[in-house]
Amino acid sequence: MQTPFHRSPWAYDAAGQDYLIWQVINPSTFLMPMFIALTILAIAVHTVAFSIPGRAWTNHKAAPVAVEAPAVAATPAG
Repeated sequence: MQTPFHRSPWAYDAAGQDYLIWQVINPSTFLMPMFIALTILAIAVHTVAFSIPGRAWTNHKAAPVAVEAPAVAATPAG
């Protein structure tokens, strides 16, 4: 038998219990460190994502080399 204080993670009522997170996390202490950590994480993810060749805003592939067709020798009209 469950006690009345048991909260199942599957029976979470988001509309009525969202404020409880601030009883665990003090925003005046943890808001700036969380912001700094998320900013560093975002910069790291974008650095890795943009370092993949061909996946950045600019194309890092070499420009194709133009190859000219060989000249056709003119045959004298007969």
